[in-house]
Amino acid sequence: MKSSRKIAIVARTKTVSTRSFNMSSKRQILVTNALPYANAALHLGHVLEYTQTDVWVRFQRMRGHECYYLSADDAHGTAIMLKADEKGITPEEHIAAMRAIHEADFRDFYISVDNYHSTHSDENRELSELIYNRLNTNGHIAKREITQAFDPEKNLFLADRYIKGTCPKCKTDDQYGDNCEACGATYSPTDLINPVSVISGATPIEKASTHYFFKLPEFTQFLKEWTRSGAVQDEVANKLGEWLDSGLQEWDISRDAPYFGFEIPNAPGKYFYVWLDAPIGYMASFKNFCDRENIDFDHFWKKDSPTELYHFIGKDIVNFHALFWPAMLTSAEFRTPTKICVHGFVTVNGKKMSKSRGTFINARCYLDHLNPEYLRYYYASKLSGSVEDIDLNLEDFQQKVNSDLVGKVVNIASRCAKFIANGNDGVLSSTIENPELWAQVSGAADKIAEHYENRDYSKAIREIMAQADAANEYIASKEPWKLNKDESKKQEVQDICSLGINLFRVILTYLKPVLPAMTEAGEAFLNDSLNWNSVQQPLTNHKINPFVPLMQRIEKEKVDAMIEASKEEAASATLRTGPLVDDPIAAEISFDDFIKVDLRVALIVKANHVEGAEKLLQLTLDIGGETRNVFSGIKSSYKPEDLEGRLTVLVANLAPRKMRFGMSEGMVLAAADSNGIYLLEPDSGAQPGQRIS
Repeated sequence: MKSSRKIAIVARTKTVSTRSFNMSSKRQILVTNALPYANAALHLGHVLEYTQTDVWVRFQRMRGHECYYLSADDAHGTAIMLKADEKGITPEEHIAAMRAIHEADFRDFYISVDNYHSTHSDENRELSELIYNRLNTNGHIAKREITQAFDPEKNLFLADRYIKGTCPKCKTDDQYGDNCEACGATYSPTDLINPVSVISGATPIEKASTHYFFKLPEFTQFLKEWTRSGAVQDEVANKLGEWLDSGLQEWDISRDAPYFGFEIPNAPGKYFYVWLDAPIGYMASFKNFCDRENIDFDHFWKKDSPTELYHFIGKDIVNFHALFWPAMLTSAEFRTPTKICVHGFVTVNGKKMSKSRGTFINARCYLDHLNPEYLRYYYASKLSGSVEDIDLNLEDFQQKVNSDLVGKVVNIASRCAKFIANGNDGVLSSTIENPELWAQVSGAADKIAEHYENRDYSKAIREIMAQADAANEYIASKEPWKLNKDESKKQEVQDICSLGINLFRVILTYLKPVLPAMTEAGEAFLNDSLNWNSVQQPLTNHKINPFVPLMQRIEKEKVDAMIEASKEEAASATLRTGPLVDDPIAAEISFDDFIKVDLRVALIVKANHVEGAEKLLQLTLDIGGETRNVFSGIKSSYKPEDLEGRLTVLVANLAPRKMRFGMSEGMVLAAADSNGIYLLEPDSGAQPGQRIS
């Protein structure tokens, strides 16, 4: 009698579940993230956005929709040209190397882009010229002469960030060309007192040049309506409303040679400003993909297209995406975005990411130490549909991943699998022991789907973990490990643990957009492929495979090692610093501050490689009867055997710093440029331990 009751209720549950899971008609969706700038490695702030985007894309694909995810390197601009020049390579070589690094980071964080391209591409050149020509034909391009700061040594017009001087208001030195960090004043670079080019150190001069402008003010009414149409979050629309109400300005879309980018048609020596062709790079990446996969590009980008377009971006680039971009698309007769999804910044332990604290963590540094899905899960647990900043609290990060994923989700499978394997040769029961609990857990699918759709991942995670708690409470209350000792309870144990495996399967399905690798391993264990409809029916009379651990706990030692490695990376980058543009002179200090630094002549007695460190050498230093152990990031320029017996300069009163390789008792002084690192040493005749003054 009990058995038939189970079957009857399961059948009823199945009917209700099928009705609630009828999907809407198949959608066609294009998704992009903000394009990484091809001038630096990715960091954990970037990874937040790519995770947010990827989770949404994977969810849409699980629902059966046609969803394409496009990205590319943003590869143009003065900064890239200068960085390549500093390295002694071409800009093309520089961006190719950086693209390979970025693509590897995307791959290893399981970011499922369909196509990763570059804005320095034939497709982007053609589309940029097409859009510009349409803007021009429609009367939305103006041309006039402007006066700018010019570096007479580099023969280069200077953006505001490449000029420094004394603030004209508060007289604070070492301020950039557009605003003062001390008093908050804004001004023109020409207003600076004693301005200098941070590229060459030369005094800028004023020089006139003809520039091209997009007539953005003519789109004010359109933008007022579009920004209130639901295309952006309310808080973003409110901020855009302030700019719109205060009056839009024409947008300078040109830059003078020398510049790494695309030349403007019929304007020799004039180049598209990087922010004109960067968003067009979304279209270009898709065009490249369409040509390869035989997809109709125009169907997705034509005006009034029935498809959907979503841009995921940070709040610092809202004006480019929610004002300039839709206005350009409208004039050029292309479709506008369905929604621009704006997120906040990442802080670490409640503070801005810091190189000195080791919390400015590059993506690769993280990957060298920790499972990428730890971070994907933690970010998902914090993300909402708002523009709030996200704090990566490393202690909470460790606790949440260990508690939720290992202690709750994986625990369900690990507690139940051995009983199925040993008691029934890995075959699940034919019935569901507790139909009400099954209905509760599988019935949460619609609510969770709504949270994913609205990018309220934190709500989705809370709901998923509530169901995981219910599953664990059920198993704990039934205590199959005790029942299994009674031969007459063997079938009951099978029924309990079969339901446990089925609940695990549903929860894993819910987590699949966030944890693709763990889900893949779970699918192998379940002998099943999971999509959003997987929760409609339980697995019965189904053989599962032997259970293997799906995720390991985060070890604090690995988190600490990542922080130390990040500090070492920052220190090494400081040693490699070259031109003034990358290393401006620090704020002025007093003589009293300077004399606190105790510099001593040191003899390098021994030098060794450091196992597990890419950039460090371990130095044993004699400073006149006292020996010091110092780790220094000079491995790229020196062999240990070449250093022994040399004199160098040690900061002897620097507080010791514990590193994962040992205690570092001071710092040796070195200089660097793009050609290498140069250890400083005193003149011949100096003796170990002598103070340098």
